Amino acid sequence: MPIIVVPDDEPPVLAGTVEEERLRQLGEVRIYDSRALGDEELLSRIADADIVYNIRSTSVFTHNVMKNCPRLKLIAIYGVGYDNVDVSAASELGITVTNTPGYSAIAVSETSLSLMLAVAHRIVKNDRNIRASGWAREYSSQLYGKTLGVIGTGSVGQRMSQLGKAIGMKVIAWTLHPSPERAAEYGVEFVTLEELMRQSDVVSIHVLGVPQTDKLIGKHELALMKPTAILINTARGSVVDETALVEALQSGMIAGAGLDVFVNEPLPLDHPLRSIENVVLSPHSASMIPEATLAGLAMTVDNVANFLQGRPTNVVKPAPQG
Repeated sequence: MPIIVVPDDEPPVLAGTVEEERLRQLGEVRIYDSRALGDEELLSRIADADIVYNIRSTSVFTHNVMKNCPRLKLIAIYGVGYDNVDVSAASELGITVTNTPGYSAIAVSETSLSLMLAVAHRIVKNDRNIRASGWAREYSSQLYGKTLGVIGTGSVGQRMSQLGKAIGMKVIAWTLHPSPERAAEYGVEFVTLEELMRQSDVVSIHVLGVPQTDKLIGKHELALMKPTAILINTARGSVVDETALVEALQSGMIAGAGLDVFVNEPLPLDHPLRSIENVVLSPHSASMIPEATLAGLAMTVDNVANFLQGRPTNVVKPAPQG
């Protein structure tokens, strides 16, 4: 039977579930209940694995790690993002990489909407004021009739577009691969990234953390935003230049931000984002919903089963070069 290693089930999401039992029917399963920090520790756990069932992005699959796993044939990622895997190196080494697209679209888009409303209506700030014996003395922002700019139109971006329209917002979008057909299918207008940053009252980010999107939103893009605009990021911390965002928030260049993801996680105790009042922070928990978790676990087990049957599903392709 194939050896299936789960190197990083911490905090536990797979252990003790029906999906763990399904996985154990497919091979010899080894589950580690702590995170593997660094190449050496990860290698000590997966060196003889045929399949890795990866849960946490803190497990980083570099070329060096993968080349020292001679039996490894599949890395099945629980999650949409695969920025912790060198997919090109995996392809060169004959290792298939799969993910779980769309499993948490509803949960993540609802979190994005919640962050947007919390920032616009000063929910967190007002709560703090009341607890400190104060009261509200500032206007909030109405979102009805305003423009929502959606960056990335995968399953989460599409759902976020629907939610924006549901509360009466105009929706525009940007994607790496726009087309009239996609615009018609999603019911949005595709614009350039600069146009989106200029026009939007709320910018909501929903792209993968891949090399093409690293610091996609930097100092230049933030400077294009309205001073009354809000930035929402539930995608990956790497998509935003965090230093530039801190400067934009502290200077009043933009009105606020709602963030579920950060460059370094957990967010360091001395990080300036912790002390900025017009920011609502969330601990990378947008997909931590029971329905989404079970759907993602099941899809990952399905990917393992289908691979073993010779018909791999949800295969991640290396990014085109050049």
